[in-house]
Amino acid sequence: MSGNIELLNTTLAAAKAADRAALIAYLPAGFPTVDGGIEAVKAVVAGGADVVEVGLPHSDPVLDGPVIQTADDIALRGGVRIADVMRTVREAYEATGVPILVMTYWNPIDRYGVERFTAELAEAGGAGCILPDLPVQESALWREHADKHGLATVFVVAPSSQDARLATITAAGSGFVYAASLMGVTGTRASVGAQAQELVGRTRATTDLPVCVGLGVSNAAQAAEVAGFADGVIVGSAFVKAMLDAPGEAAGLAAVRSLAGELAEGVRKR
Repeated sequence: MSGNIELLNTTLAAAKAADRAALIAYLPAGFPTVDGGIEAVKAVVAGGADVVEVGLPHSDPVLDGPVIQTADDIALRGGVRIADVMRTVREAYEATGVPILVMTYWNPIDRYGVERFTAELAEAGGAGCILPDLPVQESALWREHADKHGLATVFVVAPSSQDARLATITAAGSGFVYAASLMGVTGTRASVGAQAQELVGRTRATTDLPVCVGLGVSNAAQAAEVAGFADGVIVGSAFVKAMLDAPGEAAGLAAVRSLAGELAEGVRKR
């Protein structure tokens, strides 16, 4: 079975054709439980998310801030495994029909086996992977298997990336480019800032891939600001925080659905 990279491509193209940015939501698998995580994906899509990133919880998430670290810890203490991540992708895709990617550090894939991971992700209906710590120069094996199974390979660029480095990264990627809006870890910010806009401009000079901005967006006004210069707006910590702050799972699902609705309005007011 082939993965859903084409669904991802057409979804992002449809948002562009509608003169808006895509809303991309991030939620960790297994948080607050495996079943609860699947319901959370359904809730953000019901609220208006176009694409979902399912996080593979990691014991040392070096690029993630305290909110996502807390959720990862809850998932890991609950015993989440890669099989649960694949189940989350499968059931979320079957229920929503939107592109579902996995965001993961490289070590779990390396231990699991690249061929096994890509084959299972494609079979589950996944659209690809975001790999924040996999160096492009070490990615040939991953890209070979991802291409074979119809999966996107999304690399992360940062404000510190030099133009030549940007060109190397974007030439190797597919699906979209994940532009980290600032240096540092994930988390909500008071302002996303001009740094992100400059990075999007420099990245676009090297590729025709959509450029989607993450790190720091937490409300409709920030989503609208980023949607003014990016092809997609990626929101993670704000969704996770809404779940963490809720008094119970039902309230958490209502909160993420409501937040997705506000952000979906924001990306349409670019």
